[in-house]
Amino acid sequence: MKFSRVFLNRLHNQPDASDTVVVIDVLRSFTTAAVALERGAAAIYPVEGVSAGLVLTGMLADAVSVGAVAGGDPAPGFAYGNSPAALLDVGLAGRPVVLSTAAGVRGLQRFRQARRLYAASLVCGRATAEAIRAAGADEVCFVITGEWVDRDGDEDVACADYIEALLRGEPAPAEDFARRVRDSDFGRRFVAGTWPNLPLADLDLAAHVDRFDFAMPVAREGEHLVIR
Repeated sequence: MKFSRVFLNRLHNQPDASDTVVVIDVLRSFTTAAVALERGAAAIYPVEGVSAGLVLTGMLADAVSVGAVAGGDPAPGFAYGNSPAALLDVGLAGRPVVLSTAAGVRGLQRFRQARRLYAASLVCGRATAEAIRAAGADEVCFVITGEWVDRDGDEDVACADYIEALLRGEPAPAEDFARRVRDSDFGRRFVAGTWPNLPLADLDLAAHVDRFDFAMPVAREGEHLVIR
C-alpha cells in the first residue's frame, strides 16, 4: 500500500489522487459529521457554499442544516453551526443533514471523482483504517484541510499519521495524537476560551480517539455526495 499527502490549500501543480482518498477535517467538519451519524442521521449531504446548502435543505424532507463559514462562525440561516457538541442532544434519527463548511466539505468536492472517498477524523480513525484495509486499497492519499496561513493544520496531520500508522501496523498510541489535536494552532483557540463559536467541548470531542466504530465512506448519488 502506497501513501501520499495533499494539503488542500497547496493544490497548485499537485497531481490528482484517484484511488483511495481520505479527506480529513478533525476541527471540526468530520467530527461533527460522525456525531450526526451516531445520533441517527439518515445521511449527510456535504454541500459547498451556504446558498447551495440552504437550497438543498429546502428540497429534502425534514432536513437539518449544519455548517460554518471560514474561521468557524455558524453559517447564516443554518439551524446549527459546525459544532459536534451542539448536536449531542439533537434528535436526528432518520433525518438528512446538509453539511456546509469551508474546509472539509470543500476537500470532498475537490476529490469527488476518487474511486473510494472517505471523510475522516480522529473519532473514527481506526474504523477508517479498517475500512481502507478491507477494501484492498493500493494507494491512499490523505487530504489535509486544516492548514491555513494562520494555522499549522497539525490536528489533521495527526489524524493522517494515526491512520497511516495503523495501516502500516506500526505503534499508534492514541494519547499522542489526541495531544497533537489539542496543541495544534487551531486547537489552542478552543482552549483559550476567547472565541465564542469555538467551545472547549468541541475540542474534547475531536480529541477523543476512536470514539466511534464506523467509517464515513462518501458516495456519489446523482449530483450529490452522500455520507452514510
